Amino acid sequence: MKYLKKLIKVGILVLIIVLLVDLSITYKAKHQLHNTVDSVTPNKVGLVLGAGKYTNHGSVNLYYKYRLKAAIDLYKAGKIKFILISGDNSRKDYDEPTDFKNDLVNAGIPPDKIFLDYAGFRTLDSIVRAKKIFGLSKFTIISQKFHNERALFIAKHFNINAVAFNAKDISGRYGLKTKLREYLARTKASIDLLLNVKPKFLGEKIDIK
Repeated sequence: MKYLKKLIKVGILVLIIVLLVDLSITYKAKHQLHNTVDSVTPNKVGLVLGAGKYTNHGSVNLYYKYRLKAAIDLYKAGKIKFILISGDNSRKDYDEPTDFKNDLVNAGIPPDKIFLDYAGFRTLDSIVRAKKIFGLSKFTIISQKFHNERALFIAKHFNINAVAFNAKDISGRYGLKTKLREYLARTKASIDLLLNVKPKFLGEKIDIK
């Protein structure tokens, strides 16, 4: 019984910390988020945070679909001049950046306006590599609101002047599961920054021009 009470106290403390981290990240990002194309500050580059094109059931991933549309809308409105796609290409049969590029080209975006980062395994990797590899100290992040808030939190830590455009979000059970995972992702991101965790890969610099 004694140990159970201690375990419950520890559990409550952890829950409070997780909630405080979540609230802090949300609060700090609120002035850098945009929901409409017209309100977005123009930037040279829009950074699309990767997502798999298909779900485990074989249907198109709506997170992917809506991020793709958001990038297209920003580019066609003249809010960004180039699109940098940062995603996972850790296996030969899984290539988030190339999927995005193919669909962007099919939507009329010139291929020479699209740059790919194949080592965006995590949001931290994508943000840091945008600065270290692609030389960007200012850009527009493109993802869903919950993800953008965490990305902006990371960007601020690395002295990156970023804003974010919120792609359409997903409701229902699938959206709820993602948001629950986000609590843990935000806590982990805070710990990673505290421990000065580095991207898995860096490499040679690439100029976006």
